[in-house]
Amino acid sequence: MTTNAPLALDRRTGWPADLRVLLDQHPRKTWPGHPNLGALCRFWLERHAMFRELARALAAGAEALRQGKVDAAEFQPWFAPRMRFFLQQLHHHHLIEDHNYFPLFIAAEKRLVRGFQVLEADHGVIDADIHELGAASDGLLSALRRPTADLPGATAALGGRLPGFSRKLDRHLDDEEDLIIPLILERSEAALGVG
Repeated sequence: MTTNAPLALDRRTGWPADLRVLLDQHPRKTWPGHPNLGALCRFWLERHAMFRELARALAAGAEALRQGKVDAAEFQPWFAPRMRFFLQQLHHHHLIEDHNYFPLFIAAEKRLVRGFQVLEADHGVIDADIHELGAASDGLLSALRRPTADLPGATAALGGRLPGFSRKLDRHLDDEEDLIIPLILERSEAALGVG
């Protein structure tokens, strides 16, 4: 799905006014104490926090390897399962949103349809990045196993992708929360059929 250029993931800086209609009524500072902040909202926010934390940790680890601050033999068993978990869980998370939750939210609030279309388009962009990160990670892990491989090149290839990916992921997660959490707070999980 395509989006108009101002709302493309690598260009936007938040939602325009027409998509902030519920966020303006339920700003982030009110979320923690809201009576409709149920189990799904909490789980969603925790998953997003986990994705942000893992992205930062993986980027920091790759940078430490590039700078020679961590031994390659120690890095590999730390990095491989975390990167695999991160990419698999992020992809799975987006599939569930696209096929289970977004259709319910679109049906419940027509004013936000365009926002959910943008988020679905984000998932396509992020999915392509997931494949690129997976390939770069595989290249790095292969280089770590072969002493004759170009370890600096493989490290740079992965390290060069992670910061941009993290920026896009942060923007996406923030915007997704700003669309979904206020909708749930407005209607309740039970009324939306998600609690």
